[in-house]
Amino acid sequence: MPGAGRPPRGFLTDEEKQHMPKVTKGLLLRILSYLKPYWLQFLFVFVAILLSASVGLLPSIITGRIVDEALVGKNMKLLIQLLLMAFVTLTVSQVIGVLESYINAWISQRIILDMRNQMYDHLQHMPHAFFTTERQGDIITRMNTDISGVSSVISGTLSQIVSNVATVVTTLVALFTMSWQLALVGLVVIPLLILPTRSVGRTRWKLASASQAKHDEMNQLVNETLSVSGSLLVKLFTREKQEYERFRTVNQEVTKLNLKESRSGKWFGVVMGMFTQLGPLLIYFAGGWLIISRGDPALTVGTITATVALINRLYRPVQSLLNIQVDFTRSLALFTRIFDYFDMKNPIVSPENGLKPDLKDAEIRYDHAVFSYDPAKPLLTDVSFTVPPGKMYAIVGPSGSGKSTVVNLIPRLYDVTGGAVRLGGVDVRDMDLQYLRENVGVVTQETYLFNGTIRENLLYAKADATQEELEQACKIASIDEYIRAQPDGYDTVVGNRGLKLSGGEKQRLSIARVILKDPRILILDEATSALDSISEHAIQDALEQLMAGRTSIVIAHRLSTILKADRILVVQNGVIAEQGSHEELLARDGVYRQLYETQFRTILEMEEKHEHKA
Repeated sequence: MPGAGRPPRGFLTDEEKQHMPKVTKGLLLRILSYLKPYWLQFLFVFVAILLSASVGLLPSIITGRIVDEALVGKNMKLLIQLLLMAFVTLTVSQVIGVLESYINAWISQRIILDMRNQMYDHLQHMPHAFFTTERQGDIITRMNTDISGVSSVISGTLSQIVSNVATVVTTLVALFTMSWQLALVGLVVIPLLILPTRSVGRTRWKLASASQAKHDEMNQLVNETLSVSGSLLVKLFTREKQEYERFRTVNQEVTKLNLKESRSGKWFGVVMGMFTQLGPLLIYFAGGWLIISRGDPALTVGTITATVALINRLYRPVQSLLNIQVDFTRSLALFTRIFDYFDMKNPIVSPENGLKPDLKDAEIRYDHAVFSYDPAKPLLTDVSFTVPPGKMYAIVGPSGSGKSTVVNLIPRLYDVTGGAVRLGGVDVRDMDLQYLRENVGVVTQETYLFNGTIRENLLYAKADATQEELEQACKIASIDEYIRAQPDGYDTVVGNRGLKLSGGEKQRLSIARVILKDPRILILDEATSALDSISEHAIQDALEQLMAGRTSIVIAHRLSTILKADRILVVQNGVIAEQGSHEELLARDGVYRQLYETQFRTILEMEEKHEHKA
């Protein structure tokens, strides 16, 4: 469809007008800093453009000589020479254009390479909070669409401006050199071409925008109702007829708008064709009048012919130059969006000369830890507790109480806004960040696997792991037998986000990955949530082996897991409301007992019924 997905050339959208970037010296210098390493190549491009524009004049000028000297003079030899000259100049102009285009593409692709590498490296080191608040689509747009758009700015906008200016200047010089009278007549026609173009262009833009909006609405309807989940919902609620009527209505509106745009384009083509022919006719009339009525001896038929050719050469670059403001604004907006991401600060960085303490027998200590995503709504107000070396503590609490946030402070996925979290007596903010995270193993509630093989996902934890180490880790996690049963074994592809595996298989594979990492500190965030009772029991021993000798914190809703903890911590209202053993906490008749009555006891009874049936 015309204009689908792209802003119209020559006009700024309302959104673009509202968010026009402010042109500053700093912004321009920053953009130029990416171009500076390639200044020599740019110089060659500009010289090539100037040469191409100059050489491009010669065929039109030679045409004039062909008429005056070869045809009128009836000189066949000269005609052949001039035709060869015209052919050579055209060839030279085209070759220069190809070289200029190639170097332009090389420059733009190198700049894209530099910017994309810089962006990926920058985003890799952004804090976890960035990825939980920023829309994934926006991140991908910055990485792909916006940075790729730099290519059109370098090889398109910038080069086109220089090329158009060079073409207009050289053509005007040639026109006025040959005949200033005919040059003026030819230039009078240009506004007749430009003004209707912009007027009709604005009308077509409005129609295209309206058509695109309706097309988006139709796509949305198709995506919703013809997807697996959407089509199922339609069938279950017998809404086929209503959805068809919605689609038919939108589809009809799209067709009407497309026809309107097509009609306006056809009539516009007719008008523009007339105006395009009007220019040469006026030049022929003025030239004829000067030759016939005024008897101008300096003017020839060849000059008139060359003038017509050169005037036609002016139309496109002049119209393009009128769009400089739009192209320039969009180019600046593109760089501004990219720079906005580059300017986002990462508050969670590794300190210079960060500490690397021995964490083999390290305790975990929360010292009046405070944290909030929003300063106006603190989530953790005063969390204090200590996990002795080699012990396993369980954290429980109502949904949304901040259980996951508490453990996320250890590997510095977030930083405390008050107080401190210490490992082995050292504030985690004073430790080397890579060293810290290498020594903290996390099994999350939502298991994530890359779209690769089982082997590749396991090696993510330890790139140089041997086959024996992979198999040992998988045996402990009770997943080795399943892997061996697959035709491709450890080279089995798991699919996007591990969709080819069951929830239990994915979870056991993620546990094997952590076993392979061999961390000093272990965090299990609902590590068995995706497993049924049989699967959970199958890996319970594996988890106990994994936690043996390690300081561990477990977040769990299953009572069977909580009962194995050395101590239970109850999070509520931003603090550790209660802590103790299962029996002690039940006896207090507080928050833990409420959780037990409403959550744990029900789950325990369901597990017992399941085991009894089995």
